[in-house]
Amino acid sequence: MFTHIMVPYNMADREKCAKSIKVAGDLARRHDARMTLVSVAGGINGMVSHSVDEMERLLSAYAAQVGVAERVEVDSRFYDVPDPSVEVDRVLIKAIGDTGADLVVMASHHPGWVEYLVNSHGGRVASHAQVSVFVVRD
Repeated sequence: MFTHIMVPYNMADREKCAKSIKVAGDLARRHDARMTLVSVAGGINGMVSHSVDEMERLLSAYAAQVGVAERVEVDSRFYDVPDPSVEVDRVLIKAIGDTGADLVVMASHHPGWVEYLVNSHGGRVASHAQVSVFVVRD
């Protein structure tokens, strides 16, 4: 049913993404699919690393760890943008095409009053993606 699962991954908040990675790993095993971890960062990214090369290296290393833990093929793709808070949704939708993913599994917080005014990242990606989007609540 699915052959390639894209998992948006926030390198600055590994814990928030743990559940969505487990769900994606389970789906990948069930469907003999591969996974791609996608991270969008930039601007002042000193929380995790000091350079784009280092962030790509860290993401690639983490993808390898996930592959071993989940027993599936996992690669990674890093997007460096000037303002991630503004560009993350657009870049994630672009990444779906870049990776050829046919399913997105992404973490999201529980909705609150703010979501009555603006959608969450998961909501915006699900609204605009041409593929299925599985939003995993933390």
